[in-house]
Amino acid sequence: MRGRIRQLWRSMPVRLALLLVLLFSTVSLISLLASYAVTRNSFETAIRADLEQDIAGFRAAPNSRAVALLVDAESRGTDPGRVILSYITPNGQIFGNGAIARDDEGYHIVSLAKSRTEYDGDYLSLTIRLYGGQLTVARSLAQIEALRVVFFNILLLSLLPTILIALSGGLYLARRSKRHVEVIGGTLDDLTNGDLTARVTMGPRWADDLVRIGDKVNQMAGAQEAQTQMLRQVSSDIAHDLKTPIQRVAVYLDDMARTVPSASDEGALLGKAQDEVAGIASVFQSLLQIASVESGSPKAHFKPVNLNQLCETMTEVYEPAAAAKGQSLVCAVPDKMVQVVGDKNLLGQVLANLVENAMRHTPEGSKITVTLAQNAGRAIVEIADNGPGIPAAEREKVVRRLYRLDRSRNTPGNGLGLSLVEGVVKLHGGHLSLLDNAPGLRVRIEFQTHSPAAI
Repeated sequence: MRGRIRQLWRSMPVRLALLLVLLFSTVSLISLLASYAVTRNSFETAIRADLEQDIAGFRAAPNSRAVALLVDAESRGTDPGRVILSYITPNGQIFGNGAIARDDEGYHIVSLAKSRTEYDGDYLSLTIRLYGGQLTVARSLAQIEALRVVFFNILLLSLLPTILIALSGGLYLARRSKRHVEVIGGTLDDLTNGDLTARVTMGPRWADDLVRIGDKVNQMAGAQEAQTQMLRQVSSDIAHDLKTPIQRVAVYLDDMARTVPSASDEGALLGKAQDEVAGIASVFQSLLQIASVESGSPKAHFKPVNLNQLCETMTEVYEPAAAAKGQSLVCAVPDKMVQVVGDKNLLGQVLANLVENAMRHTPEGSKITVTLAQNAGRAIVEIADNGPGIPAAEREKVVRRLYRLDRSRNTPGNGLGLSLVEGVVKLHGGHLSLLDNAPGLRVRIEFQTHSPAAI
């Protein structure tokens, strides 16, 4: 879950949505703050004008006694929560509905009633000396406080929906873009794993930039497939063209061997030449067989194949040779028949190549196992040994044509066995994996199984 959130967070649509939200929020906040400052200033100016007008009315009184009576009369009908009137006469008497007191915490407005309670809220006041006394008029700033709440609500109502809509749109675009990127990534993975026919399938809702990337990937895949096909065709053509001359050379050498004593120097040299020609013929035969497998032509002869019987048969065939080398070759198959659709001869050659490789590259005393299992509709064949194995960095390379490990240069073989194995496995819709057996190598082949009733 965290990984998916991290991917969405790092996606470009979400980041663009967040950037737009940030810009819009900043502009809206600055605009609302400016509007609030202007409106608050207008309210304060209006309140100050009202205070000036109130003071001007009291100035019209002829003396302090008249001011006191006027303040007392006005305060009786005035809400102290809105306007505070206070007049302190020259002899110290207080008239009005409140008085302004000061302590260490600041100014306070105190009621002149018997309860002497304080009034809450902020006030804007104006105080003057009038006829030897002190006149104070204060007006509540509750309207300005209400204005602050109004502007805050406007800010929330304008920004929150915008943020939610923008983020929702960004997440939607990010998820759609992520799916499109995954399609491209899946195609690249298929191409990396050797499926050169993989192409990016683009839909009508794809963004132009992703469409261009998909087109470039398809162009690259097409060019790579064409080049690979050309190389395969060249190797197949060479093998086909040279197969007959090499066979003729082999026939000539065989004829010569009948006339030359094998114990002579010429006979020994002739035997080496025959071995080399046989090796060359084997290489060309393997190349032709790989080309035939890759073309898919053997599929026309696919039939149900009993893998239990095939694994046991190949084990019995190679068990004497393994025993002669001091190796142990065992087979383990389930009681229930595991059946696939394919070419029995090609599948048998796959097992033969893998068993021969294990026998060839493991020392005396090694154990080689051939196991068959069935899991979730998949047939799993494994050939494992406890020999030196193949380094992890070399496992992808050994399935290439004619590739051989450095330590295998002096052992029999032409580097085409695993290439043929991989070709046959792909022809049957299977998957080949080279795994660490700790120690040794474990070759795993997976096929889709078919029940006898379905065939």
